[in-house]
Amino acid sequence: MSTCSCAKVLCIVIIFLICLICIIKFFRNSRAEENATLIPLDLEVWLEQNSFSKYKQLFKNKGISQLTQCGQVDNLPELPAPDEQRLQKAAVLLQQRLVLRQWLAKYNLQNYYPRLLTLEVVSLEDVYWLEDSKAQQVFTKDFSQWSAARQSLPINKQHLDTLKADLWSEVVKSSNHQDAWTWGGMLVVSVSIAGLVTLAAMTQPSLAPEAKHSLLQYVTGKYLMPSNCKVVFHWSDPYPVGQTVCFVIYFFQRNGQPYPICDTDQLSIDVSEGSKKMAIITELGSPTDPNGANLAKVKFMVRHAGQYVVTVMVGSQHVTGSPFLRNFTAGPIDAQRTVVLRYCSTVICTANVGHVIYVEPRDEYSNVCRFSTSDDPTQGFTVNITQLGSRSHEFNSSTPEEQYIIVLDYDWQSFRLTFQIKFFYEGCYHATIFYRNMELHNGDFDIIVLNSIDATLVHKNIASKNHNVCYEAKLLGINMEKLIKPKKVLCYVSPKQLIVKEMILKFIPKRLFTFRLCPSTKFHFLPESPTKMVEGLGGTFLIDDGCQPKIELTSKERNVIAATFTNFLLKNMGGSETFRDKQDFFYHEVRKYHQKHYHDKLSMKANREKLLESSMKVTKSFSVSDWCRNFEITFQGEQGVDWGGVRREWFELICSQLFDSRFGLFKSFYEGQQSLVHPNSHRPSHLKLRHFEFAGRIVGKCLYESALGGSYRQLVRARFTRSFLAQVIGLRVHYKYFEQDDPDLYLTKIKYLLENDIDCIDTELYFVEEEYDGGGQLLKTVELVPSGAKIKVTNVTKHRYLDALAQFRLATSVRDEVDAFLKGLNELIPDNLLSIFDENELELLLCGTGHYSIADFKANHVINGNSVEFRRIVGWFWAAVSNFTQEEMARLLQFTTGCSQLPPGGFKELSPRFQITAAPTFGNLPTAHTCFNQLCLPDYDSYEQFEKCLLLAISEGTEGFGMV
Repeated sequence: MSTCSCAKVLCIVIIFLICLICIIKFFRNSRAEENATLIPLDLEVWLEQNSFSKYKQLFKNKGISQLTQCGQVDNLPELPAPDEQRLQKAAVLLQQRLVLRQWLAKYNLQNYYPRLLTLEVVSLEDVYWLEDSKAQQVFTKDFSQWSAARQSLPINKQHLDTLKADLWSEVVKSSNHQDAWTWGGMLVVSVSIAGLVTLAAMTQPSLAPEAKHSLLQYVTGKYLMPSNCKVVFHWSDPYPVGQTVCFVIYFFQRNGQPYPICDTDQLSIDVSEGSKKMAIITELGSPTDPNGANLAKVKFMVRHAGQYVVTVMVGSQHVTGSPFLRNFTAGPIDAQRTVVLRYCSTVICTANVGHVIYVEPRDEYSNVCRFSTSDDPTQGFTVNITQLGSRSHEFNSSTPEEQYIIVLDYDWQSFRLTFQIKFFYEGCYHATIFYRNMELHNGDFDIIVLNSIDATLVHKNIASKNHNVCYEAKLLGINMEKLIKPKKVLCYVSPKQLIVKEMILKFIPKRLFTFRLCPSTKFHFLPESPTKMVEGLGGTFLIDDGCQPKIELTSKERNVIAATFTNFLLKNMGGSETFRDKQDFFYHEVRKYHQKHYHDKLSMKANREKLLESSMKVTKSFSVSDWCRNFEITFQGEQGVDWGGVRREWFELICSQLFDSRFGLFKSFYEGQQSLVHPNSHRPSHLKLRHFEFAGRIVGKCLYESALGGSYRQLVRARFTRSFLAQVIGLRVHYKYFEQDDPDLYLTKIKYLLENDIDCIDTELYFVEEEYDGGGQLLKTVELVPSGAKIKVTNVTKHRYLDALAQFRLATSVRDEVDAFLKGLNELIPDNLLSIFDENELELLLCGTGHYSIADFKANHVINGNSVEFRRIVGWFWAAVSNFTQEEMARLLQFTTGCSQLPPGGFKELSPRFQITAAPTFGNLPTAHTCFNQLCLPDYDSYEQFEKCLLLAISEGTEGFGMV
């Protein structure tokens, strides 16, 4: 007999012996199960997870040997009263999970069951609530299959219960089939397996490297065994964020030998924090070491501190120890991310009374820094205080130590620094907080120090119900032009506005200027000249709201006026000027305003074909209390239960019909996918003012629902013009809004008039506006100012003309429409709460930040410039943008395109494309041209300087009240 034949015979004998041993072992295990001497592993794990391990013997005696039996509430053993209720709940939850797994198996999605559990999807009801964005991250390429499966679920509760009952029957039947093996059947199967193994041994006398899943491998243990695999982390726990980390997975066969891992082995690795998944890089094998074929290297970088879950699975089985928990801590302090909490651009203090400022140290990824007791968290922090004006020459000559003291401390419980500042003299100061000679992100603010008498007076002004207080002042100049003779005026400060009046004949008041009490109205303190101090005129200051002419005033009560104005402003916005704090205060005040209105369900029926008309009809008689209830929407002719999805769909469709220019209630000044909408005064005849009133109520309803938080949060799907948002919060419209709202008019007319000498051009331009119909026929001529047809526009008056043109086109022509909108809006949201925001912040409040893809941004933009220096700046730009929050990305879009919302198709549908252009300056703030979607970046010395200027530019003028 040949050597090969002998090897075959020997192999057959060995295989038969192995099969015989397996059959005997199986029969012994089957007999042991019949005698109920042990509990299956999955059942034992379930008992331990629910703290029922002490009842194992009771479950054995009851004959419960399957996990499925634990899901049948009626068959469970009776337990003591405290544990009985827990057992019932655990059984119901188990049944829900088994039904969910069975439903997923029907659509070949059972592999995703463990990931769904991490998203707290444990029942069929939870499937309805899983957002598409999260589901897309879980199912990736199988998302369409998941969507089809979810759409097949019945909406009717009765039908859903029937489906769950059928699925549970399938679960029980499947479990019974698994235990239906008989001794004879197992004998037949064992003999069949023995024959197949023999055939495999005869046909494959040698094991080929690519035959990794042959029957012979299962017998000899030469296959991948997840429980034998090992994970080794190459970093200590906890670990600082911001560095690339690596862990290695070693793969072994069931027989303990190394297993060469490859792409077909269904290796699945997830690193996540809550619902957020990390991007990872996986390298299989070792290109340099042949002995490293059984390992996989996984690399990733964490930027947010917290606890991360590392899941390593082969197929549907976890490797040993998976899932792992790893902790990452904040890195070192970064000045650009460290913030002053409850930030105010103007701080009011009292002389000889301490004032505390809180600073939260953060790392470069905005994680709150933690320190050990051996560290000194205050090290590196300094405060620089300079004087903005003085009350005497002697005070100017005093040293800083004689003017104020600063005590720096650290609160170990709240992880915050405390700056305790005490001033000894009244006056105006500018303070800047530094960390290692770098200014904090918002560490720049002004300080008004009052004496005790003035501080008491300001406190009385704020607390008094009679706000008709005024202070004497002198008007020195208007729009940076000095008056020949100072004019005596009175300054009235109230919770809503600051009014400057002139007294005619000493008893007839004439209003000269009115400034809204809002963040866009700013005070600028000027140094006091010796001449004015000798004359006793007092402190000099400018008032500027960005749209009206600046006025220069002087008053002995300058500090009291500014302090009263600032305290009113801070009181109106909740004590802080950051958008997040103002938003939280706004939501709190809205909830407080409607605290007597219950948010119980209110059924509504709407016609999908006539959505706007049917919705207006059903809400026509609604009171404010009804508008505050939780709408439960039903579309006529459609069956379904509104668990929130139908209500959100109704809001989406209503906003689309109200605020889409195609429907006519609002219009766009130009054609384009990114065009903004404005109230339409020339709307179709069937659209009345009541439609604008209804639109206002819908926006108010969205804000009220968002104030309730959680799943009730409802955004307004619209892209409003800045001039319309400005009118909603009571700001005056000016010509600068044309660049964002009507770029065609801005480029063809406004920009031309601003950049050219009108006196040298033969243009017959007067203070009038002509209106034409669709055919180009002149309808009427409107005078922008009294007798405007006789006033010719010159270089001196062109800014006045442009402001008057903006006031007419953007405000006066739609006054009735805006008033109707505000009437509906203010029924639910008080106007004083809206006025704490500027127009950019109001858009963020209404529309949210959306979702911005950096990959989409990088794929759809235009670079203008190719110098070495500019390529360096562009690299810094992408590094900065990659670390932006969604709010910062929204502000960047507002700054560059005029709107925080992208068209439906993302960056690729911006027209023109987002342009990044080199600016011929050095160290200045970046600028933008919204009509071209163009961002102009100057050159800088360092990345830190660039990032600071970019962040300052995109938020400049949108927050705060300050002095220079």
